[in-house]
Amino acid sequence: MGLLERLRKEWFILGIILVITAAKLQPSIGEKGGPLKPEISITYIAVSAIFFNSGLSLKTEELTSALMHVKLHLFVQVFTLVFFPTAIWFFLQVLSLTPINEWLLKGLQTVSCMPPPVSSAVILTKAVGGNEAAAIFNSAFGSFLGIVVTPMLLLLFLGSSSSVPFTSIFSQLFMTVVVPLIIGQIVRRYIKDWLERKKPPFGAISSCVLLMIIYTTFCDTFSNPNIDLDTFSLVVIVFIIFFIQLAFMLLTFLFSTSKNTGFTPADTVAIVFCSTHKSLTLGIPMLKIVFAGYEHLSLISVPLLIYHPAQILLGSVLVPTIKSWMLSRQKVMRTAYFQSQYQNLQKKYKLLLSSAVGCYILVHICTVFNYFFCFLNTQ
Repeated sequence: MGLLERLRKEWFILGIILVITAAKLQPSIGEKGGPLKPEISITYIAVSAIFFNSGLSLKTEELTSALMHVKLHLFVQVFTLVFFPTAIWFFLQVLSLTPINEWLLKGLQTVSCMPPPVSSAVILTKAVGGNEAAAIFNSAFGSFLGIVVTPMLLLLFLGSSSSVPFTSIFSQLFMTVVVPLIIGQIVRRYIKDWLERKKPPFGAISSCVLLMIIYTTFCDTFSNPNIDLDTFSLVVIVFIIFFIQLAFMLLTFLFSTSKNTGFTPADTVAIVFCSTHKSLTLGIPMLKIVFAGYEHLSLISVPLLIYHPAQILLGSVLVPTIKSWMLSRQKVMRTAYFQSQYQNLQKKYKLLLSSAVGCYILVHICTVFNYFFCFLNTQ
């Protein structure tokens, strides 16, 4: 793959670096009260645009095929929105004793509260050849569920901004997240054929709006002279994020492949990716709403900005290994299935053979008795 092609493929990650650099060079443009008026253009217009776009792109009509796999869906959602944040909370109790920046640690907690992403988990599951329908269902359902559950988890583990009351947070979430999402789904019903034919770049549109949100978030940070981020904390957080991802991928893999779970190798692939991936598209706008007024909002956002490319990088690197495991496991299961079918056929053949022999003997016995009775009748 050439350099230009690689840059084109990773344009969003490069975009994150560019907007953070631009915010550092000229923070006054995107800060609160600046020319871009982020308190209106971002808080309301940009966030609403992202979720309207999500409503247009979510193919909820495709989820019915995976709806009945309740056990898999329950495991993914409970792991993502219950076990993940709870485990991270206990882990952070230990990390809080270290000199790592406390706002970056709070950022790790926000990562754990996020729902699964709509795209990356599905793309990686499809690349491996796993249960794509289950991945689509859990990504879409998790996104809907996250609209309600994620803000509650954030408020539970971190509390809200003192300047924004609880009722105001949820009313704003409803108006800028739920309403645009529902409108997007309604509009999709009427223009579904056109969308399928033209295939608009929904992902690219959301990513561009997201870059604008990231830019204004960091403008607020760099315009505040009291905020300082040490290199040590940042490097350690990067290593912690990779460790968390690998540990949880291994944990979900071990559980889903254990006996009596009933999951197929294709199910395991969907579980591993959907349970450990977190949504940046939903996460950043929600943080912007829930923590409005926090001067350390951008520091809280940093772990999520790192987690997003990290999950794509790790997933891409592991695709060949996971695919090789899945194919070999499926081959073993097919061999075992054919062996069991062969053994069943053997049993049926033996039973049929024994039945045939029994019938043959019975016929001859009946014939002997028939001759005997005939002989008696002639006497």
